[in-house]
Amino acid sequence: MSGALGPPARSSEPASPSRGASASPADAPQRMRSHVRAAVVIVVLAVVVVGLGYPALLTGVADLISPGTAGGSLLHATNGTVVGSSLVGQNFSRPYLFWDRPSTNDYSTTLGYETPPGPTDPALRALLNETIAYMKQYGNLTVNASIPLVLVSPSYSGFDPYLTPEAVLVQVPRVANATGESIASVTAFVNSYITPPLFGFIGPAYVNVVNLDYALVAWTGVGP
Repeated sequence: MSGALGPPARSSEPASPSRGASASPADAPQRMRSHVRAAVVIVVLAVVVVGLGYPALLTGVADLISPGTAGGSLLHATNGTVVGSSLVGQNFSRPYLFWDRPSTNDYSTTLGYETPPGPTDPALRALLNETIAYMKQYGNLTVNASIPLVLVSPSYSGFDPYLTPEAVLVQVPRVANATGESIASVTAFVNSYITPPLFGFIGPAYVNVVNLDYALVAWTGVGP
């Protein structure tokens, strides 16, 4: 009979899985390995690019623009030996040298540093009294000279090589006496090492005592 109901005709092609069907649990290890491999590749690339490539590029550019600064602003003796860095203060205590700011960690960059004592801390008074007594005994300052606070108080880093011009100029009589130079010539020498404020008004004027002292030794020929 035409149009009679009967079983539907079966297609010879296999039925395709529905779109929302979940993957087989047997594929989970393979998917996990794929994710781990991708994560490892990303981490390695990040380390190579950010940890090695980028610093190497910046170092190379800095070395081309300013080799001395990129190398750590190192200072060398006449025989080529590295004697320090112009960025790190040193314990200058000889009479023929300009003294740097006091340091409670002996100008070390590796020992760590506690916060300097505040204005109401008794430790600051003790440090100031000790430093002022030392300078009065060995400083050969002019009569009734005022000692700038920066010269008798530590910096926050503990190895700051910078002083204000006033803190350097107040030491001129001692240095002149120890080197045999005139006060006028030593004063002129110090003035030549004063860095003025940026653009004439940004920041204070300052003197890098480390650079000043090594230049002083070369100029006077006194001491190492």
